Amino acid sequence: MTQFDVAIIGSGPGGYVAAIRCAQLGMKTAIIEKYSTLGGTCLNVGCIPSKALLDSSHHYEDAIHHFEEHGIEIPGEVKVNLEKMIGRKQAVVDQTTKGIQYLMDKNKIEVFEGIGSFKDATHIDIKPSKGKTTTIEAKNTIIATGSKPASLPFISLDKERIITSTEALSLKEIPKHMIIIGGGVIGLELGQVYKRLGAEVSVVEFMDRIIPGMDGGLSKELMRVLKKQKVKFHLSHKVKSVKRKGKEITVIADDPKGGELSLTGDYCLVSVGRRPYTDGLNAAAAGVALDDKGRVQVNEHLQTSASHIYAIGDVVRGAMLAHKAEEEGTMVAEILAGQKPHIDYNLIPNVVYTWPEVASVGKTEEQLKEAGVAYKAGQFPMRALGRARASMDIDGFVKILADKKTDEVLGVHMIGARCADLITEAVTAMEFRASAEDIARMSHAHPTYAEAVKEAALAATEDRALHV
Repeated sequence: MTQFDVAIIGSGPGGYVAAIRCAQLGMKTAIIEKYSTLGGTCLNVGCIPSKALLDSSHHYEDAIHHFEEHGIEIPGEVKVNLEKMIGRKQAVVDQTTKGIQYLMDKNKIEVFEGIGSFKDATHIDIKPSKGKTTTIEAKNTIIATGSKPASLPFISLDKERIITSTEALSLKEIPKHMIIIGGGVIGLELGQVYKRLGAEVSVVEFMDRIIPGMDGGLSKELMRVLKKQKVKFHLSHKVKSVKRKGKEITVIADDPKGGELSLTGDYCLVSVGRRPYTDGLNAAAAGVALDDKGRVQVNEHLQTSASHIYAIGDVVRGAMLAHKAEEEGTMVAEILAGQKPHIDYNLIPNVVYTWPEVASVGKTEEQLKEAGVAYKAGQFPMRALGRARASMDIDGFVKILADKKTDEVLGVHMIGARCADLITEAVTAMEFRASAEDIARMSHAHPTYAEAVKEAALAATEDRALHV
């Protein structure tokens, strides 16, 4: 039986990063993956393929709506080749997952394909789809099994027309009318993809606003922009029935006034969040406790109820974000090596990759009000930037929230072009406990979208933005 210092179950961003860091720190490392490719949900059916489709559909939208204004004339009709678009997406996925395999080889990490299942606290059975079960021994184990799309109890997912995000990434046709249940990140991103390609898109959301976990100002602005793009929204609606008849899907929901909404389309995307995935793990055999939501219970060091077994990423409490899982994977590896790392969960950014992009870090206005924190806000519109006008990306704003007394930045919320990249400036500033004035006094290159961050900081510092 092969023995390892550490075994990681799951090869998503949390798992493979944990494996690399463990190997860097001199541990004999194994990683166990259920599927034939590494990278988990994110690389195979999540973050990476969805961004590939978002970029491809954005190019198409620009070609049919914006090229002419830039003086670019294309003779004939611009057409979508969905099969080729999906093929490009898959090529990006394949290249990326092969890159993870290269990193495993480079760091001398042994890869096992199969379902990792605890035999006891130190032994893991690995059951491949074909062939015999292998058992390994691990001094320490990191559970990084991730999550799967959630559903509602009364919905029967046929994965053909009543689908999850996984199937939405590989459709064979452009929907005529896609009904999306859930106005969160996944639903809005994929909804925008198919709206650009010509589908009618209707979003049904239980809460009174989209992206409900983010700052209210971002929700309002994103919905304004998406409505302008002809996406239809039904907020404060409780879905109670989803039925398929042939190629037709009917969704029925209760509206906020006591009436009933009935929508008919050819596809229904169920995007009501994700659930932790522990199927087949046999956690109880290792003395690992789960909570009432099916998550692995962990302490502040990400230790489970079995002290030599840790858990990270979507399978534990907190935001289900790939970069959060990566930080946790690194943290556990360094704890095992005797170091004392830490994570400030308040400074893990959240991003929606629609266009305009939405990003935030720190506290929202709603959270500060609820906590009774005295704060000041500075906001700057993207349309006031020369760079935004040059690229015709004028929607959105940057908002900075700072402590009223100390001026320390408490939260940064932005919507606009390239905000997924811009948010890192805010994370860096807040990690060093910068004040709004600190950011305001830093030189920002001109012309850039980043100038909006400086201007919002100026607005939060005695309301002295320069270009509005």
